[in-house]
Amino acid sequence: MMIRKVKHYLEHLIEKSTDKKASEKEEQLLEDFIQHEYSNNNSWDEATMGNKEEVSNAIYNTISLSVNPVKKVRKLNFYKYAAAACIAIAVGTTFIIKSDKKPEMLSLQTTAAMDSLRLEDGTTIFLAANSQLAYPAHFTGKERAITLLQGNAFFKVAKDPEHPFIITSGDIKTKVLGTSFHIKLCRENCNVTVVTGKVNVSSGGQSVDLLPNEEAIYNNSKLTKQPATETILANWYKEDIELNDVKLDEVFTLLRYKYGVKLELKNEEILNTRLTVYIKNRASLDSILEQINYITNQKFEAYDNTITAKR
Repeated sequence: MMIRKVKHYLEHLIEKSTDKKASEKEEQLLEDFIQHEYSNNNSWDEATMGNKEEVSNAIYNTISLSVNPVKKVRKLNFYKYAAAACIAIAVGTTFIIKSDKKPEMLSLQTTAAMDSLRLEDGTTIFLAANSQLAYPAHFTGKERAITLLQGNAFFKVAKDPEHPFIITSGDIKTKVLGTSFHIKLCRENCNVTVVTGKVNVSSGGQSVDLLPNEEAIYNNSKLTKQPATETILANWYKEDIELNDVKLDEVFTLLRYKYGVKLELKNEEILNTRLTVYIKNRASLDSILEQINYITNQKFEAYDNTITAKR
């Protein structure tokens, strides 16, 4: 019980000193404690505790990485913290130096139009309409981790074998080193379609590896792999898109990605109609619908982000 109290009090003093909130008496008490315990009572046992200089440097580096990178920890005063940590180890306790400093998180949310961003590592993300993405202002640690909160996104991940890129989308994780792929998140269900490279998709104890033109489907808590069924839609993010001999259903799916529209039809059989459509960069939704109407002899109209058919 006494050792535990000493450990907690020691942690408390170090935290106050690090935050520059300790009084003169508390600073002196910490200094006296370290001088007394470290210099007199506890000789360094390299066999069990390792090289003193290496241990101190390791603890220093850990703290430096956990603090805002702009604000470096002063190494001169740090040695008393390293010494205190080693004292705690010497008396049979586990001493953990922690920081509540978390990476600054940013968010990109779209409504009636797609958007894109380029991360600091060179990765480019195209976010479909009505989608949301969370990502750190700066990547730290061994992984580049972001979260797709809702909707659809296409990723062109910059290669970095030392730092895997990981996207959390619902209940699944997509892990890559450098490749391009599309993720479609709809409530608890999720699809991952690979265009280039190799991708690993996992959920719980389930895991599949994907190659180009393959997709993973997560539905009802089950993860399966199959040949990609909508490879043409993986190009929805491009500026100019040509859809050759595709179903009208695929065309409207692409319009949902780019313009955030939804479809309300009384007769859904029309969606099986095949057509060829060319969608130019920044083309208006009305102009695209005019093109579709001309080809299908229908009368699709858009009002309040909803497409309906008048015939």
